[in-house]
Amino acid sequence: MSVQKYPSDLKIKNEIKIHPLAEVSSQAELASGVVIGPGVVIGPDVQIGEGSVIGPNVVLDGKLTIGAYNHFFPGACIGLEPQDLKYKGAKTEVVIGDRNTFRECVTINRATEEGEKTLIGDGSLLMAYCHVAHNCKIGDSVIMSNSVQVAGHVVIEDRAVIGGCVGIHQFVHIGSLAMVGGMTKVERDVPPYCLVEGNPGRMRSLNLVGIRRSGLERHNKIEFRQLQETWRLLYRSGHVLKRALELARETKLQPSSENLCSFLEASSGKGRRGPIPLAIVNN
Repeated sequence: MSVQKYPSDLKIKNEIKIHPLAEVSSQAELASGVVIGPGVVIGPDVQIGEGSVIGPNVVLDGKLTIGAYNHFFPGACIGLEPQDLKYKGAKTEVVIGDRNTFRECVTINRATEEGEKTLIGDGSLLMAYCHVAHNCKIGDSVIMSNSVQVAGHVVIEDRAVIGGCVGIHQFVHIGSLAMVGGMTKVERDVPPYCLVEGNPGRMRSLNLVGIRRSGLERHNKIEFRQLQETWRLLYRSGHVLKRALELARETKLQPSSENLCSFLEASSGKGRRGPIPLAIVNN
């Protein structure tokens, strides 16, 4: 690729700073305030939004669009070809929003088929050694602890928290405000507002800590109580899930309970990749 180097003490394009040991394509688009550290490699189809910081030895390549004020720590590799045997060189993409943090050695692969994208939202934290595979969609304010491995076509909704050393199977859907405990094997969908853990992963309870931190209990006690009652109906009443959902729908549902029921209804149609089952507790 065509490479353009700039001395570290030269201010160009509204304070863009590029270390002399970085290799930046002359075709790459860098907005104001971008800082490029030593050993960085940036390809020709990369766009970086204002104020983003690219730490040492980061590789940004392929068709890659990065929003504003993102921070990439040393060794991150973003936008490279998918680790998918079906990939035949199609023009695919990674799109990243604003104010995300990608810690050491995070890898995010672009999608597989022509015109497809791997998507990362706003305000998320991906800790060291996390991997996000092709065609994934990560929402806003997601936290992924160290060494989370996310297979292809996974969806993780807003404000979900994924514990360390978690493996997530391809095509799994994790709902908003869900919590996945460390070392969990996630092979089925994780409903919103729920806590799962184990190998294989199993439903434990509502994610009460996450729900309270979101402000739901404080700002809408009626909705919070209904969510608790809906969860108990779905998982503790003894009804099969289909019947429990029918009973839940007999009541006018607040937004959180509606979200939970709609997620489970959609997930139940996926067969063996449907919603994660309840843990069996031996008394």
